[in-house]
Order: sequence, then structure tokens, then C-alpha cells
Amino acid sequence: MSLALPSGIAIDAPIHPGYESILTAEALELLARLHRAFEPRRRELLRLRAERQARFDAGEMPDFLPDTRHIRDDGQWKIAPLPPALECRRVEITGPVEAKMIINALNSGADSYMADFEDSNSPKWENQIQGQINLYKAIRRDLSFRNEAGKQYRLNDKTATLQIRARGWHLDEKHVRVDGERVSGGIFDFALAFFHNAREQIARGAGPFYYLPKLESHLEARLWNDIFLMAQDHIGLPRGTIKATVLIETVLATFEMEEILFELREHSAGLNAGRWDYIFSCIKKFRKNKDFCLANRSAITMEVPFMRAYALALAQACHKRGAPAIGGMSALIPIKDDPAANDKALEGVRHDKRRDASDGYDGGWVAHPGLVGIAMEEFVKVLGDRPNQWNKQVSGTFGPRNWLDFRPEQPITEAGLRNNINVGIHYLGSWLAGNGCVPIHNLMEDAATAEISRSQVWQWVVSPKGVLDDGRKITPERVRAMIAEELETVRATIAARNEDTATYEQAAKIFAEMSLTPDYPEFLTLPLYEAME
Repeated sequence: MSLALPSGIAIDAPIHPGYESILTAEALELLARLHRAFEPRRRELLRLRAERQARFDAGEMPDFLPDTRHIRDDGQWKIAPLPPALECRRVEITGPVEAKMIINALNSGADSYMADFEDSNSPKWENQIQGQINLYKAIRRDLSFRNEAGKQYRLNDKTATLQIRARGWHLDEKHVRVDGERVSGGIFDFALAFFHNAREQIARGAGPFYYLPKLESHLEARLWNDIFLMAQDHIGLPRGTIKATVLIETVLATFEMEEILFELREHSAGLNAGRWDYIFSCIKKFRKNKDFCLANRSAITMEVPFMRAYALALAQACHKRGAPAIGGMSALIPIKDDPAANDKALEGVRHDKRRDASDGYDGGWVAHPGLVGIAMEEFVKVLGDRPNQWNKQVSGTFGPRNWLDFRPEQPITEAGLRNNINVGIHYLGSWLAGNGCVPIHNLMEDAATAEISRSQVWQWVVSPKGVLDDGRKITPERVRAMIAEELETVRATIAARNEDTATYEQAAKIFAEMSLTPDYPEFLTLPLYEAME
């Protein structure tokens, strides 16, 4: 099948039946307009990221921006009022944009569902376009799914409010070019979803709403704001119709939370504490600092000092500006066939959401429909009949002293090292096969947790503090030996489920390259995407 493409646009990918409903000339014209207007700024912002990283590598540490102090000090400004559909977000469920997941999430009883084109989605061409088709149908209540056993899935009359997460600024959509240049993955995801669905969502009273990932500065938020302005003008919607929540999942964004809210104030729907990418960001940004080395991933909870300060500061910034504060993901999931382990997991979710609600958060994320009820109970205990607690002000003073106090440094154990390697290989193999949301060892893993796994291995190898609790230094040779062993463990696990193991050797090779190269790769998804068909 071929498409009639607007001038300057080329698509180097299969066009399967149904794709023409999404890749229309009109939608692609919006994509091309946004690309031509904003691609130079995206590239410049990515260049500024690299320049800033070089300064951190040389020993600089972040601080508040002096040039934007007037924004932080001005106590009067607030974000624009939010529509009723975004006033109650006590529980948000997230997951990739495949049909069964969309139906189960929208039917889950959660207040909101974040449909994810990013961390929990493997960006195969088919996943991206079929995901757009699935959302188009879901918004119009026309999505259904039948599994191999014949079970039928359909949407309920009442569903969660839909929000859509596009890809981050660092990711391209390699199959689409405008004037010979690859387009931004985030602009591609946004433009297609917005063009086809915004008016329908408005007519149904809930949208268009988005999540914005991996921002590192208020200038990157300004870029999204300008894209929203042009997109709304393009299809004739009032400015401010779009509402977007920013994930604060980089340590640098923590220093600019109020500025990010200010840049998006006409379009802002608040901030979210993206905890897993935040940990990854800390390792990445200060990777050359010989005094910085985090303990096992399992020891870096939301209650260690630097994570606790980040979470409280986010809730404080949001409520100061009349914005929702949404808690991050609990990666725990229900455990079948082990009641004791299941009870422990569910109590972990309760504890996580109880803390968020008590701290002043207006909602929090879960990864599984079976956890919606538990999370909802904990927020209702604090909020009662109120849809949110935007008026609750969080006390305290937060800044570099808190956010850069990276503890604990111990324990680092062989079990923790092996777990990082095992999870990394398992996840990357699944990602290459087209699945970006993977239950591993009773946790729901996505690209963010995989990034922590490979980043910690890299850090433990290069840091003088990368020493196991029994005194052994973590070396490339030791890691290579464990990669070979854990690859066989992962293969056995996959084979026992009668699933294809073809991608896992390549996954182990990529994991080794990214964990042991002297030059730390910014994102594992970049080489993975290039390796993907």
C-alpha cells in the first residue's frame, strides 16, 4: 500500500492496511510544519545538554538559575485553571498502547490512564502506528480485543481519563523524514494523536491531555509550549486547550520546577515524580564524580534523604502554583501462586501511596489494574471526598544541599550486581522483540529501570567505591563473566515459558557494550533503536 505524501515527507517503513487512517496528508502536514519550525531548536537544546554534561564531567555541580530567580520569588502567579476532567487524579495507571492494555487500563477504575509511547513501549514502527490506531478507536469507544482463547475485551461505559505520553526530546522517529531530516519522535507522537483526536476529546469532555518526559530545563518546556501554541492555531483550537503534565525525572529539572510550570502555565497540568528515571539521571549526570556511587537499586527508596527531599520539593512547588502533584510509579505488581510474597508486595504499594497522600500529593501511579483499588483506598483515607489537595502547602526548604546528598553508598552486593545484569539482559531482549513493559522478578520493568541497571553496573566498574560488600572490586572481567552466566539464566527462564529467545544474545552483547565502554552512553534506547528493524 502507498500513501499520497505531502511535499518533503518520506516514510521508509511498511504501510499496512489501516495505517492510511493515521498517516493522512493533513496530519503529516501538521507534522511537517512543526518539524520545520522547531527542529532547529530541538537540536540546539540537545547540544546545550551535551555542553552542560561536559561541565559536570569537569566537576561543576548544578544550582538554581540566577536569571530566573524572579519567577521563583514572585508568589503571585499560578497555572491556568484546569478542566473538571483533571481535577481528580488520585490513581493513575500507565502502560503501553497495545489494545488489551488500553482497554484494561481504561476499565481499571483508575481516575486516569497514561497511554505510553515512551518508556513502557518498544518503538517498533508497528507499535507506534498501531498504538495511534488503538487510541483513535478507544477515544471513540470503538476499541475491542479478542485473545487467542476467544475472550473478548471491550470498553466500559465509564472509563479513566486518557492522557498520552510522547517520546522524549532525545529520540527520533527514524522511519519518517521531512526535507531529508529525521523527525523528533515526540513531535511525531504528539502531532498524530493531537490532529486526529483533539476535537473528539473536547466533544467528549476529557482532553487533549499529555505527559512530557525527560525534560532537563525550562527551555525544553518552553519548546513544548510553543509547539502546543502552533498546533492549536493550526486546527483552530483556543490557546490553552491542551493540558500537559511534566515528569520531573531528571535531577536538573528539579532545580527548575517552578520555571517549568511557569513556561507551561497556560497549558500546565502539574508535575509528576518520575522516580526511576530520576535515579538514572543522578548516575548519568555525575558519572565522573569519584565521590559519588549509589548502593544497590533496592536500597534507593523514596525514603532515602535525597529522594525524600526531591519528592517533597515537587509537591511544594506544585501547590505553591496551584498545580497538581502526582506521585511516581510503584513497580510492585501482584504475585500469583505465592500468597506471602503477594501480601508483601501489596503492603509495599499501600505504604508507597500512603506516604504520597500524606505528603500532599494529589495522586500516584500504579503499573497494574490489580493495584488500583489499594492505591485508591490510601488516597481516599487522606483526601476523603475531596478530588485533590491542591490547597495543602508543604513546608521546608530544599535545594542542592538536599538533592545532591547521594546516600546510601552501601550495600553493593553480588546479588545486586547480578540482578542488574539479569534485569538488563531480560528487558533489552524483550524490548528488541517489541515489548517495552516486562514483569521481571515480580516487578514491572520498563526502560527507566533498565537504565538504572546498566548505569549502576557502569558506575560500579569505574568508581573506586564500586566494591562488593565482601571486598571484591567490580571489574570488567567480573561483569563479563556474570553477563555470560546471567544470559543463560534468562534464556532458561524465557524458554520455560515457550517464548522465543532469539533476541537475548544480542541484548547481552548490547548490555555489555553499554556497561563496560569507557564513554558512558546517554541512553540505552538510542543504540537499541538503531539495532531494531
